[in-house]
Amino acid sequence: MEKIASFTVDHNTLLPGIYLSRQDGDIATYDIRMRRPNREAVIDNASLHTIEHLFATFARNSEAADKIIYFGPMGCRTGCYFLVRDMAQADAVALIRRIFADIAAYEGEIPGATAAECGNWREHSLRGAKQEAVRFLSVIQHWTADQLGY
Repeated sequence: MEKIASFTVDHNTLLPGIYLSRQDGDIATYDIRMRRPNREAVIDNASLHTIEHLFATFARNSEAADKIIYFGPMGCRTGCYFLVRDMAQADAVALIRRIFADIAAYEGEIPGATAAECGNWREHSLRGAKQEAVRFLSVIQHWTADQLGY
């Protein structure tokens, strides 16, 4: 069986940041790596779940809404995947940075966090999501499209 591309990245040396994981035609997959794999504690489920709800909501309500395909957590809980269509890399990095700033500043109800809207609605942490966003912003505050390679 052929090894998938993401398993060929050395996770022992991978640092937090934004990476272009795949380019499939006009669809780009970004690896939003918030923690250093195998070296730092993973993101707790409640915080990661809230990041997922907030990021997806902000992205799908942005000027780039028609280019957003997917945002969701990695199974290893060290970050998230963000898939977009037909978006310049610099624009994707800027959008990611802006949305994490929005998460860091967010006050209010977590979008989609009711029993009718979410399959695990009790497991959220706005406080934790905001802390994770602030932490990650310190990593990506000056990140550019030139830094997207692993």
